[in-house]
Amino acid sequence: MDKQQKQEKIVSMFDEIASTYDVTNRILSMGIDRSWRKRACDRTLQLLDRSEDLTVLDVACGTGDMLQWWRDRAEAAGAKISRFIGVDPSEGMLKVAKEKVDYAEFVVAKAQEMPIGENTADILSISYGIRNVVDRQEAIDEFYRVLKPGGMVVILEFTKREDRGLKGKIVDFYMHNVLPTLGGLVSRNYAAYRYLPDSIEGFLTTGMLKNELETAGFTVMHTQAFSMGISTLLIARK
Repeated sequence: MDKQQKQEKIVSMFDEIASTYDVTNRILSMGIDRSWRKRACDRTLQLLDRSEDLTVLDVACGTGDMLQWWRDRAEAAGAKISRFIGVDPSEGMLKVAKEKVDYAEFVVAKAQEMPIGENTADILSISYGIRNVVDRQEAIDEFYRVLKPGGMVVILEFTKREDRGLKGKIVDFYMHNVLPTLGGLVSRNYAAYRYLPDSIEGFLTTGMLKNELETAGFTVMHTQAFSMGISTLLIARK
């Protein structure tokens, strides 16, 4: 299977689970992912050197969850976001997003090929989506292109674990046994939730992802692991 076929298969999988995606995520994370998203938004707004007339671009936006967090946390911080853009290759996901988020523009596109002008966004976020981009370095280069100078790329992701101690074994048991079964029951798509732990195992460590950002020209400003290293936050400046 070549890269294009692999990417199309992943997009098709997300089309199939779009209608149950939000409910399944809340159940699988027990709602903890909300605190991860909140912290990502809050820390980024603290690091950004501007707070007026901001443009937020959420890549692999899925059903629009992160766009809602950007709006709410910006209001709490006194920042003014004037433009929200959501990009995703899955039309099924965007159909759900458009019903939830009526203040954003939505574009069907891949992360590595976005019809967005240079120096457009102050903040570019991608939550649990960079792992699903086959041409990842091309996507990171594209992030750099569409961000304004001084703009921030914000990545939340399930990175590959380096710790194989007791905590690591507990997390691995949940990810490889509980999550696929529970996710399959709720979504009725066992293959999609079998893909999740497999994709994490084949992904990068936090250090490797940091290196890829730096190779593209970003300066990493903040990294943080959440919940025994299940989730990782990276924020980098152009």
